[in-house]
Amino acid sequence: MKYVYMLQSIPYPERYYVGSTSDLKVRFAEHNKGHSLHTKKFLPWKLEGYIAFSDPDKADKFEAYLKTASGRTFAKRHF
Repeated sequence: MKYVYMLQSIPYPERYYVGSTSDLKVRFAEHNKGHSLHTKKFLPWKLEGYIAFSDPDKADKFEAYLKTASGRTFAKRHF
């Protein structure tokens, strides 16, 4: 399975991050330990939601969509 997930910064609630991984627990822990350049400035993070895909190509396409303007609107409405 490949997971597409959305994080929200706790101290900066207007900050979101979208990513994908095959091991969600490990990747979420890495974000909160500051191992990601893109998320370490806004620690700690909470997991807003995720979707599991059996097809990695569909997961990659959905992640790319969530990073567009219309995808961000969709995510904020549904996550």
